[in-house]
Amino acid sequence: MANSETLVEHRLETEGADPLMLAGVNDCNVQELVRLFGIRVVLRGDHLILSGELGAVERSVPVVQHMIELARLRAPFDTPDIARFTEGVDALGSEGIIHPQDDNRIALPGSRRVIVPKSGGQRSYMASIFKNDVVIGIGPAGTGKTYLGVACAVDALYKKRVRRIILARPAVEAGENLGFLPGDLQEKVDPYLRPLYDALEDMMPQDRVRRALEDSTIEIAPLAYMRGRTLSDAFVILDEAQNATRAQMKMFLTRLGMNSRVVITGDKTQIDLPNRSDSGLLEVEAILSDVDGISLVYLDEKDVIRHRLVKDIIRAYERDPSLDSEA
Repeated sequence: MANSETLVEHRLETEGADPLMLAGVNDCNVQELVRLFGIRVVLRGDHLILSGELGAVERSVPVVQHMIELARLRAPFDTPDIARFTEGVDALGSEGIIHPQDDNRIALPGSRRVIVPKSGGQRSYMASIFKNDVVIGIGPAGTGKTYLGVACAVDALYKKRVRRIILARPAVEAGENLGFLPGDLQEKVDPYLRPLYDALEDMMPQDRVRRALEDSTIEIAPLAYMRGRTLSDAFVILDEAQNATRAQMKMFLTRLGMNSRVVITGDKTQIDLPNRSDSGLLEVEAILSDVDGISLVYLDEKDVIRHRLVKDIIRAYERDPSLDSEA
């Protein structure tokens, strides 16, 4: 039982904040604060009242203040974000929160969505994309490597910094091959490229995506289709690069033309090539790290933005040494 002398009440001004965005649907954000900090949370008029043990209230204040700032700016956040804000505060204090005024934020035209980095690793990743011609993002599933790369590409296209977007993936997956799938070649490779379509359709109206694909403003293709081309005035993304062979990776990197940017994403724990050492991602990590204009960015489980269990799953696999020879 807490000593009554340790109980405090703290009021935060919420004037100008969107109350629905702050509280969440059916007060889900309020309930998450209660779960995380074990405090009582009441939204009353233009104040949000926090009450409970002194230490818990003090720990919650920077997180709640950040939520109020976001709600004032109409910058969207959801319940899992609150746990990430809390992790940042616990690790680094108030500096551990990614602020909405961060320069690395993308407002998509024709949409109310604002895409912002949600972790320190994601902030470094986006900053590197804005600054460098070639960025290699390495990290586990769910860290936003592909999604943020596509967001930066769409932003560059809308701002006319490039004339086209080219998204490529090796057509290699665990346990299957192209001959296993029905249909013609395009129908065979489309399932491998579906995550790229999904990211685009999350950021652009479907009719805009369709027109862009029809006039080749956006091209989504297997990596093998890049051979012999020069990719100029383009934002080029190679996704799932851990499954590109060393020869394919060299071929892809030497396609870079004038006024183009390249983002390469991959997860070293999910190499599906018959021989792990053939991965071009492992090679470029070793030989290109000191090349000016090329940036390697590493993300880890702290940057995972999917269901909270994904972090625990990643950690569990990392703790099992028997998987090293199979990864």
